[in-house]
Parts: sequence; structure tokens; C-alpha cells
Amino acid sequence: MFKIGTFNKISPVGLNKLTDDYVLVEDANEANGIILRSYDMHEMEFSDNLLAIGRAGAGTNNVPVDRCTEQGIVVFNAPGANANAVKELCICGMIMAARNVPEGLAWAGTLKGCEGVGKQIEKGKGQFAGTEIAGKTLGIIGLGAIGRMVSDAAINLGMDVIGYDAFLTDEVREILNPDISVVNDLVELYPQCDYISIHVPANDATKGMMNAEAFTQMKDGVMFMNFARDKLMNNDDLLAALESGKIARYVTDFADDTVLNAEHPGIVVLPHLGASSAEAEDNCAAMAVSQVMDYIENGNIINAVNMPRVSLGKRTGRRLSVICKSNAAADVMAKLAEFELFNAASGARGGYTYILADLEDRQVDLKVAGVIRQRILE
Repeated sequence: MFKIGTFNKISPVGLNKLTDDYVLVEDANEANGIILRSYDMHEMEFSDNLLAIGRAGAGTNNVPVDRCTEQGIVVFNAPGANANAVKELCICGMIMAARNVPEGLAWAGTLKGCEGVGKQIEKGKGQFAGTEIAGKTLGIIGLGAIGRMVSDAAINLGMDVIGYDAFLTDEVREILNPDISVVNDLVELYPQCDYISIHVPANDATKGMMNAEAFTQMKDGVMFMNFARDKLMNNDDLLAALESGKIARYVTDFADDTVLNAEHPGIVVLPHLGASSAEAEDNCAAMAVSQVMDYIENGNIINAVNMPRVSLGKRTGRRLSVICKSNAAADVMAKLAEFELFNAASGARGGYTYILADLEDRQVDLKVAGVIRQRILE
């Protein structure tokens, strides 16, 4: 019987995917797998029982990924499972910014209890007149699942779309909407766009990438959407761009202390609602649970953030699963040659190698330096 621990409220749609071979436990030290959403795991110690962590969402900032990797714990996420929810909120943000919806709502709220509200609204509504997004140009930074969906929706709403992705693959290029104009450098995107929406992961390379140098190249009065991560922004430069009018609106789904306390009229902060839809929570939980089960039972790794994609499909017999340092991979493969293998697959990522092998032998002890974790699945 495999044991699964949970943090946060996990959608029953996901947990219902667990078969009779699994039981939910409250003690994380007993768990073979953990499913969570935004719970911060950085201060946790992990037992040797833990094989995998499934993040019911795309970002894994709340998981100590490097430490998990060193301990041979595979960290899964659910890319694309909440893409539609984020896309819809991003489009909502653009329309709110264009039509001055936040100010209009706040003003209308002040009229409660007043007589002749209808007349007052007709008299005062002109101060909130805005613009339409149709015919405007939207720049998309990052053409992953969410960026592509935002692009498609914007095109369907009559916008022109310019896209950029630092790691655009041929496979992604082939599935892009043909109406997206793809540029090879952000300096080509910035000056053309009335709206810009960023959809890239937060890491050392992207931290603070939206800074004074970037803002200076944008149109005056640009509307900037951030439904990715707050760490992408240089807050001091952002506030300066808002004060100068370079950025007319900054709409974000991340309540960063500095931005929230700035009280600038051009700032619209949403309370991290991007993935907070019933459908997205169901999709993310289902994907996270399915991936953790597939790894525990079959050794397959699909959407891990710290291990390569390696799969041999559904296991029909004994299967060996090995996580090792990449500099030990050749020694591991040489040792495996001593055993009868029916099928094998491997991949490397970030200095670590993952090996799967279907074999006849019940007992395999590699005894190779650099092996972090090995399991016989049967």
C-alpha cells in the first residue's frame, strides 16, 4: 500500500484518481508521495520514504527543488493545467485596464444610499471613458502554454499580436497561431506594443528582467500585464515608469508588498486569482496525482522540474529505477550490462541522470558511487 500526504485543500477530482493501492496519511514522514498547491516546504525535512512531490500548479517556488534533487525526490508540476484560467484572467485584466473598470467600480460604490443614482451615474460616467482593445497591439513575452492561449484569445478579439520567446523550439513554432508575428529580440517587441503581457518562469535569469532599460524602450502609456510572477519586475524601476507615465497601467496577480503599498492609481492588484477556478484546481490536482502515481508504480517521469523526461510506459514486469549523478551514469550502465535487460531508457538534466530498465532479475544492487536512489518496481 502506497501512502500519499497532502498539504492545502486538494481537489477531490484529483484525489479520486488514487486507486485502492493508495491511502491518504496525515504524517508527511510516512508518505511516499506528497500533493500540494502553495504550501511552503522550504523548512521541511524529508524522510527516506518520500519518492515524489506533485505540485498542483505550474510554479514550484514553494518547493526546495535543489534539495529534493540531491535526495532523489522527483518534483512534478502541472504545466498547462491552469492555462485557460490564467488566460481568461489576463484578458480580463487588459479589458479592465482599457475601460477603467476598477475606478468605475470604486466610484459607483460611493453612490450607495444616494438619491437619484441613475442620474448621477449618467452625469459622472464620462470620467471613466476608456479605449477598446480591438485594433491594438499586444506583445507576449513567453510563448508557453499560457502565452499561446492569451495570444489566440487576443487575436480572436481583434488585436495584433507580437510574440517573443527566448527558448522557442521548432515544435512550438509549428503550433503557434499563424497570425502571431514572432520576433527574435525584445527590442523589436517593446516599441510596437500598446499592451505587453509577460508569461515566463521566475528564476535567476529572469529575476528583475522588467527594468528601466526595458521600460525605456516601450511606448509611452503602455499597459503592462503580469500574471506570471512578481520577481520578474524591478519594483523601483516599475514605480518610476508609472510616475513618468511610461507605463499607464500595471495589472498584476501578485500582491507584492512594494507595489501594493505604492497606492499609485495606475496599479491594479488582484489576489492571485489566476489558477483559482474550480476547473483549474481540478485539472492541476488530477495531473499532479496521475504523475506521482505513474512514477511510484511505473517509474515514468513526464513533467518533472528536476529530472529528465524518461518513460517506458506501463510496467508489465520488474523494472529498475535509478537516479544518479551524471558523472556516474556510464558506470551504472556498465554495471547494468551484467543483468538481463529487456528494455531501457535514460536521460540527463542538470547534472543528474535518470535510468529505467525492464529486467528479469529480482535483486539488483548496483553499488556504484554517485547513485542517489534505486528502486525495483514489481
